[in-house]
Amino acid sequence: MVGVLLDRSGVITHVMVGDARSLVLPDWGRLRAGRGRLRGLRCIHTRLGDEGLTQDDLTDLARLRLDAVVVVDVTANGLPGLAHVAALTLASDGSMVQRLAPAPPAQLDWDFQAWIRDLEESLARETPARDVAAQDSAILVSITTGRRRGEEDIHMAELVELARSAGVAVAGIVTQHLQRVDPKTLVGAGKLQTLALEALRHDVDLVIVDQNLTPTQARNLAERLELRVLDRTQLILDIFAQQATSKDGKLQVELAQLKYRLPRLAQRDTSLSRLAGGIGGRGPGETKLEVDRRRVRDRITRLERELGHLRQEREGRRQRRRRHGIPILSIVGYTNAGKSTLLRALTHTNTRVEDRMFATLDPASRRLRFPREREVIITDTVGFIRDLPPDLMAAFRATLEELEDAALLLHVVDAAAPDYARRIASVRHTLVELGLDVTPELLVFNQSDRLPAGAGAALAEREGGVAISALKSRGLPELLERIEEIMWREQPMSARLFATGGR
Repeated sequence: MVGVLLDRSGVITHVMVGDARSLVLPDWGRLRAGRGRLRGLRCIHTRLGDEGLTQDDLTDLARLRLDAVVVVDVTANGLPGLAHVAALTLASDGSMVQRLAPAPPAQLDWDFQAWIRDLEESLARETPARDVAAQDSAILVSITTGRRRGEEDIHMAELVELARSAGVAVAGIVTQHLQRVDPKTLVGAGKLQTLALEALRHDVDLVIVDQNLTPTQARNLAERLELRVLDRTQLILDIFAQQATSKDGKLQVELAQLKYRLPRLAQRDTSLSRLAGGIGGRGPGETKLEVDRRRVRDRITRLERELGHLRQEREGRRQRRRRHGIPILSIVGYTNAGKSTLLRALTHTNTRVEDRMFATLDPASRRLRFPREREVIITDTVGFIRDLPPDLMAAFRATLEELEDAALLLHVVDAAAPDYARRIASVRHTLVELGLDVTPELLVFNQSDRLPAGAGAALAEREGGVAISALKSRGLPELLERIEEIMWREQPMSARLFATGGR
């Protein structure tokens, strides 16, 4: 394959020679390709046979915002065949690529200057002005390999909610079902083109992937799309960073972020080049990389040491609490199930409540008095979520230490969630990993008022729990009665738990 890049005056700026199947584009920098503007370059290259425009051509067209891509077939006798032309557009039918009818090169009757001027003016009119104070917008991506029907929608709905909690507006959604994910880019070649076109259509520069990406996948996606790419872990870490207020929380967020970034420090911004290695990939660059890695490792060590000191202080506070013999209730559950709302409803305190995931990151403790002059300490902790990464769980283990002294876990469930059973299983799996599966548990089905009449009570009876509405303070007397029954009337559990003031 042989190709050239021409500017708008018709001057050849680059000549490219590839093999029989591919052509390597040069790194020409980020010239002109701003909002509503094209690159100012058109790519013309040959291709053996009559394949015409391929997915790679269309992906390069969208990703690099070229003026046009022209592919000239080369016949078996070495003569030019048909010329295939594609360019970007914003057509009324929603299409992003327009193609001219294939024709011999000599028969192309094409006033390129007028055509490209009209096209760019159209793109500029369709491109909305950017509000510098507006929130980030992103394309959400979910790749499935073995999920049952319906799970894709549930998982995507959760990703949308995570994005909203992070302050990101969802501009578009792209899904794909594969037998096996691509180890290099996660998504297939066709979806790469779709992603590039969707990003161009919605004028976004951020892609959020529901799966956790390997360092290689994250780097390749970012390079091939020329967009910022975040995976699910990065998105959750960003939410945690926004919500952390205590010293413990901030240190734990930073520790989790550094552990995540350490294996990804080798990523480099190669701009629009497809070239790897060579100039810029050897020598001092490696030395700088090792310096960065050493600094990150040193910072991780310091953070772990500080968190260790804070853990000792928390243990001292817990020991003093045990000596007073006050039992502890801990509220656990899936994120945004209504745990903080329940704490506020039970204790009549001004606990922070938000309708967003991970609104509570730092543990909160309040005193709760029962009608029979009994008193407990009730704590609210960070919510759980499916597939929580091990490093994230390890970093926030200190936050979850409060659960170790609990005499009873109030497992709050969003009764109105279509996948409530999966959420219960996910929380219980996390409790097993934390070694808390032996602690007594009471299922609390919150938001039962959003179900048809009687459905919440039937669900609670079937699962052995209590149906409530924390927001509307419904079912709370029944909940307190069940707590008293479990903690003070069931023997010998209560004697074992409270004779020593805890564990």
